[in-house]
This record gives sequence, structure tokens and C-alpha cells, in this order.
Amino acid sequence: MSKQKQKEDIKTTYQKFASREEPKRPVVANCIKAFFIGGLLCILGQAIQNFFLYNFNFNEQTAGNPTIAVLIFIAVLLTGFGVYDKFGQVAGAGSAVPVTGFANAMASAAIEHRTEGPVFGIGSNMFKLAGPVIVFGTTAAFVIALIKTIWQGIGG
Repeated sequence: MSKQKQKEDIKTTYQKFASREEPKRPVVANCIKAFFIGGLLCILGQAIQNFFLYNFNFNEQTAGNPTIAVLIFIAVLLTGFGVYDKFGQVAGAGSAVPVTGFANAMASAAIEHRTEGPVFGIGSNMFKLAGPVIVFGTTAAFVIALIKTIWQGIGG
């Protein structure tokens, strides 16, 4: 038996062993938890928006921007105090999907690399995450707008 074949056999044997010994993840329970916690974050966002609607005479179009700003501020503040990461451990994807998860990811990267300086530490590492999100978000929006324009152009 060749050395390459032995290495492959050992690798597959180890992978089988590791997959057997790995604890099973409660996927359904995690999905339910993420659904409800994400929903609670959305309720919080709606409560903040209602606050702006009723106390500052915003309309529904203009109340969205300060609502998002407050949610981002809360997420960054909680990240700075180390609370949001613990919350994220419990909430899973429910805390990662809304704008608060993106703010947490940006703030965490900035905090983690602050010792490397404001440009090469904070700026460059913080935007390693934001760059792909912005690029893919913009690209997806463009493609969807293009499909909609073509669809409307053919009479759909």
C-alpha cells in the first residue's frame, strides 16, 4: 500500500470518527429560538419607531432612519460592554440577521484590532466584513432592479 493511500485511509477514518463523536446540534430548537429572538428584536425596533412617530411627529418614511440609528447605537454600546456577544451566544442567528448583528460584527472587529492603530487596525479590519456585505448587497439590489425593469418592459 502506498503512503498516499495510507494517508487517505487515515484521513477518512478520522473524519468518520470525528463525525460520530461530534455532539449533535439541536437544529430545530436553534431555529425556533432564532425566530423568536429575532422577532423580539423586530418588536424592539417597532417600539422605537413608534416612539419617533408619536413623540417627534415623524411619518412612516422618515421614522425609519432614526430607528435604525438607535438600534445600531444600542448594538454597538452593548458590544463595547461585552453584553451583545453573550446575547448572541444564546440568540444565535436571531441576533445576527437584523441590523444589530451587522453593527455588532463591525464594532467587534474595531474593538479587537484597536491596538494596531486607527487606519491599519480599526479601519482595515472593520471593513473586511463590511466590504463584502456592501458589495453583495449592492450587486443583489442591482440584479433585482434589472430583472424588475426587464419584467416591466415586457409587460409583466
